[in-house]
Amino acid sequence: MSIHEDARKWAEENWDPEMTVREWWQCLADARYSLPSLPEAAFGRGYSRAEEQEVKRGLADAGTLGPPSNIATMMAAPTIADHGTPEQIERFVPPVLNGTESWCQLFSEPGAGSDLAGLTTKAERDGDEWTVNGQKVWTSLAVGTDFGMLLARTDPDQPKHAGITWFAFPMLQDGVEIRPLIEMTGNAMFNEVFMDDTRVPHDHVIGDLNNGWRVGNTTLMFERGSLAGAVVELPYARAGSQSEDLDMPAGSFGLRTEGGPRGNVDAAPTAVRFGRYARELGMDDPARRDARTRLYVREEVNRMLGMRARSGVVPAIGNLGKLAMSEIARMKREAGNRSIGAVGMLSGDDARAAIGNGEVQATTVHSPAPSIYGGTDQVQRNILGERFLGLPKEPGPAKETPFKDLSKN
Repeated sequence: MSIHEDARKWAEENWDPEMTVREWWQCLADARYSLPSLPEAAFGRGYSRAEEQEVKRGLADAGTLGPPSNIATMMAAPTIADHGTPEQIERFVPPVLNGTESWCQLFSEPGAGSDLAGLTTKAERDGDEWTVNGQKVWTSLAVGTDFGMLLARTDPDQPKHAGITWFAFPMLQDGVEIRPLIEMTGNAMFNEVFMDDTRVPHDHVIGDLNNGWRVGNTTLMFERGSLAGAVVELPYARAGSQSEDLDMPAGSFGLRTEGGPRGNVDAAPTAVRFGRYARELGMDDPARRDARTRLYVREEVNRMLGMRARSGVVPAIGNLGKLAMSEIARMKREAGNRSIGAVGMLSGDDARAAIGNGEVQATTVHSPAPSIYGGTDQVQRNILGERFLGLPKEPGPAKETPFKDLSKN
């Protein structure tokens, strides 16, 4: 049988909607279906990204809850699988796969966003621990997470891109303050995180000391590769030790859409849903169908790009896919609003009652975000120009200049 058929058959034999989320996710983890693209030594199956999507298609066909799907599975577990010791893989990866621990990304700072290597959060060695002080921002889903992927400066005497270390940082400790940032969607996906004399064990250093830039680039590669292509939509539950979802029936969860409430869409492609809304409102015509067709084709092309993202066939494919995702978000906004017309100006309960539970309106206010998170469109173009096309970098200080000697802000 194919990978898709194997996964569907296994799911049909093991799925019970009355199981708790905790029980179902442990079942998936034991079968190595939580994140099968991980290496076998890291509790995966060594599948390609395309094969992993086939597994998810099998789960979708069987009508199951999806595996944990979040920053931990997108970035943390693959990074640790690449750079961690066997002991670190054993400690950190299984709780990601069974959903009992969640992660956030502690990279960007108020003065180090696009110029991430300019970060100033510092970690100072104190015996078997490090003391961490600093501030991070744009930290997605930080509230209630168990660990953060922390980049901190551990040696200011080294050049800018050196002297940085990647830590598995415990979030549930004194000295960590999280301040939600309310977006125009009404949600608070992003947060500020303040660390005041917080602690992290030395054995939580992932990769070599002062080699965090290399490890961090691996994290960003996985992030952009995951964001680059469309994925199989499955019912979603929140992971982590603080999540109330873990002890709820696994069959009680629905799908979700970006910027919108959980359970408000079906599994049809976005363009198909928008077409349904247009017909319900009596607003279908060739021009609107053309906009939706263009969206459908663009999403399919990007899905295929995403399937190649980890293959190494085309250099910088993750960056290309990330740019495409930003364009798709704008195309969704335009095609959606053309499909529902003036109804798109409604908000809140009025929008949800009018058509599609407010999906188009939620998509509209969320649409600027993909061009910013995961590295702005401008950063992606810089990477493509400098690393892929070989264009010259902007002039600046010599690479060997110690970080402490560089001008700040």
